[in-house]
Amino acid sequence: MGDQMQFIVEKLNQEPFRKKYNLISFDSLEPLQLLQLLSDVLGEIDPKHSVDIREELPEQTAKRMLNLLGILKYKPPGTVSDLSAFRQGLVTGSKTVIHPVLHWLLQRTSELRTRAYLARFLVKLEVPAEFLQDDTVADFNKQYEELMEAFKNLHKEHEQLKISGLSTAEIRRDISAMEEEKDQLAKRVERLKKRVETVQNHQRMLEIARQLRLEKEREESLAQQKQEQKSQLFHAEQRLQRAQVQLKEMQQVVADSKPESLMKKLEEEINFNSYLVNEKIPREMESKKTSVYFLQKVVAEPAMTQADLTALESEIEEVNAQINQLIEKRIITYEPTDSKFSMYRQQASIISRKKEAKAEELQAAKEEMSSLEKQVEQKNSQAHELGGSEVLTEDEFKRYVSKLRSKNTFYKKKRQEIAEITAECGVLQRTEELLRQRHEATQQQLQAIEEKKGISGYSYTQEELERVSAVKSEMDEVKGQTLDNMSEMVKKLNAMVAEKKASLAPVIKELRQLRQNCQELTQECDEKKIQYDSCAAGLETNRSALEQEVKGLLEECAQEESNYRYINCMKRSLEIQLQRAKEEMKAYVSPDPQERRRAVREQYTRIILEQENLGKKLREKQKIVRESHGPNMKQMKMWQDFEKLMECKRECFLKQQNQAAIGQIIQEGGKDRLVL
Repeated sequence: MGDQMQFIVEKLNQEPFRKKYNLISFDSLEPLQLLQLLSDVLGEIDPKHSVDIREELPEQTAKRMLNLLGILKYKPPGTVSDLSAFRQGLVTGSKTVIHPVLHWLLQRTSELRTRAYLARFLVKLEVPAEFLQDDTVADFNKQYEELMEAFKNLHKEHEQLKISGLSTAEIRRDISAMEEEKDQLAKRVERLKKRVETVQNHQRMLEIARQLRLEKEREESLAQQKQEQKSQLFHAEQRLQRAQVQLKEMQQVVADSKPESLMKKLEEEINFNSYLVNEKIPREMESKKTSVYFLQKVVAEPAMTQADLTALESEIEEVNAQINQLIEKRIITYEPTDSKFSMYRQQASIISRKKEAKAEELQAAKEEMSSLEKQVEQKNSQAHELGGSEVLTEDEFKRYVSKLRSKNTFYKKKRQEIAEITAECGVLQRTEELLRQRHEATQQQLQAIEEKKGISGYSYTQEELERVSAVKSEMDEVKGQTLDNMSEMVKKLNAMVAEKKASLAPVIKELRQLRQNCQELTQECDEKKIQYDSCAAGLETNRSALEQEVKGLLEECAQEESNYRYINCMKRSLEIQLQRAKEEMKAYVSPDPQERRRAVREQYTRIILEQENLGKKLREKQKIVRESHGPNMKQMKMWQDFEKLMECKRECFLKQQNQAAIGQIIQEGGKDRLVL
């Protein structure tokens, strides 16, 4: 308690309170002063609560403080857990109530200030359901909820921006740096303008450069559109291929299967889906809703300490133990050991668990199959991007295998032919080698003979002379033919050039004139195009403005028309009500009793009188029933006893008849005689 008071005094002596308390002065505060101090602290958290409590009633003060503490999610301590006692202590300004509240508020002032600010906009107004039947009220309520959600999102973004670390100083530095860059760019543009002004036709060149830039931008946009269209075409082709594959598979399934098997598969799928929809998914939704409810309840609770958690765990253990005991008692009481239903219940529970497990396995298998199909599609797209082929289906793979077999047979045949040719080539190479060796041996013998005769190198020189003479004769023939061809070609070319010059002279003159005309027309076309673009832009601006104006007028007209129809309907309903009121008044004032009986007031008066008479009769009947209740009950009991007595006599008479006849009973004059 002393630490708590010390903390409260320290916080109150700081900004923004500056109370200059000590422990003695704080402890000696009157209840009214304590309440005013609590109101000041709450006013620091929420400025709406900065009020003088002397100007309002104690009940209003307690209600205002309790409302704000509820919004701030304050939980009273264990000593004042009773809400009525806590409210009474808050009204009277009890220290045992005010001190814990002040300690809790001063511990988390900034957090509570944010919570109070958000509560001003996020505490939802409860609108009764009968008011929401009105379309206008429902629309306003929906708009109110949308604005609340928008405020939540904006507040989250604001908090994220505050956490992100961006400060105004950094933003100002960035703005100043960008302004400097802007000044530098403006100076560079001025220098470039001055440099360009010295060039002839600089306006024309600037216009051409601008057009070039526009065309390049247009080219880039067209290239981007082309790329997007290519990607769209690729995706469309992929979808088409998948659809074709699915169609083939469905055709194969339809061709291979029978209607009975298809109906059986559909029935199995329908049964599985109905089980999921009717049993599994509702249970999961119910469990999720329960968990969400408990989580929301936990979130709504204030922060808990370790002691609170320990107490809750002990309570949970006690409740679980009680539940187990109750289950055992129920089993002993309602399910005896010799009951035959226990075995069937166990079997049914086992089968239901197996059914749920198999349903989950089937669901997991379906999810895995869908994920694998997605992976196959991704791999197909990657293969297509890398230039690969699509994954083959079963029929395509079979055709591919048969084609490979035929190619393998053809390959083996060609390989055998290559082996034969290789063997023959080896034989020919060996023959060539033998012939070369013989030729070398013959050359060596010829050289030896030439050395013996004293004319070594004669055969080689003779061969070289013959080869050189043959080459020389070939070259002479080629040179002669080349010179003749060249002279003829030169003559032909000169003649052709002269002819072309003569024929092209008038055409060149016309071409020069046409080029000059083309330049003039191109310049005029550019000027007209500029005028057209400016005029089109102006007309487009006017058209958009007129469209906006027409749209606004149409909306206004529709609004006015709806208002007119609404007012007209209200007028008709009011006229009808007024007419009914006039008729009622006329019938009520009319001297004719028949006419007055038709008035609603008379009808309701007559009904009220009838009901009052009926009530009187019923009350009289109730009084009679109450008065005769005791004698009637007594008489009923007497008749029941008489019935039991007669039943007993009947049973005795039947027993006497069933026994063996010992004698004869004679009844005379109210006396019974036994004659043996």
